[in-house]
Amino acid sequence: MMAPRRMETKPAIVCMKTLLLLYSFIFWVTGMVLLSVGLWWQFMLGPYTLLISNGPSNAPYMLTGTGAAIVLFGLFGCFATCRGRPWMLKLYAVLLCLVFIIELIAGISGFVFRHEVKETFFVTFREAVIRYDGRDDKSVAVDDVQRKLHCCGVSNYTSWFSTLYFSVSGIPTSCCISFSNCNREDLKNATLAAGKVHKQGCFELVVSFIENNVGIIAGVTFGIAFSQVFGMCLACCLSHFISSYQYEMV
Repeated sequence: MMAPRRMETKPAIVCMKTLLLLYSFIFWVTGMVLLSVGLWWQFMLGPYTLLISNGPSNAPYMLTGTGAAIVLFGLFGCFATCRGRPWMLKLYAVLLCLVFIIELIAGISGFVFRHEVKETFFVTFREAVIRYDGRDDKSVAVDDVQRKLHCCGVSNYTSWFSTLYFSVSGIPTSCCISFSNCNREDLKNATLAAGKVHKQGCFELVVSFIENNVGIIAGVTFGIAFSQVFGMCLACCLSHFISSYQYEMV
């Protein structure tokens, strides 16, 4: 009676093994994406981080570390599935549970504290504009934001009128609608500058982007997190089948 029962479970185990291998590969790819984004953020978006935080941000390091861990866990999952050792599969389920908890906490924290992030950005960006000198890291970041988002100042271009930089050099050229049609003398004149620079403030654009995309970002984050539940269930079921029927996988 035992042999036929084991033969009946063979297709189920092969099916679960295939699904878990596919899942582990996708999980590994997710880790590679997070690792790449973390490294890109760390080396390419460093100046922008200064505008959304009062101090050095740990976010890119956390993202890089999580991505690297997922890459290792994904490789271990593939190895554990191929080996078919119950204890390895159970350990893989525990690792998936750990990643699930971390991602869930990160997603909830980001959603709950999004308003604090916006307030911090407003304060930090305003201070960067007030202390703008055109040379330090924050000033370079302000120029990049204004140039790429086609905006000027915090609330609007008049934010520059109360700065020391305006009294000396006028509004920064990064605010200009057309660089070829902008000159320093025009930018020192509040009336002439109004027709040369972008009218919309940068803070409004950034906040609008956050509000319009927070749902998508939260959905993707929670979707990735809850996909770990599927992997945990699959790993536990496969471990149970192998332990119960003494099936050695090739």
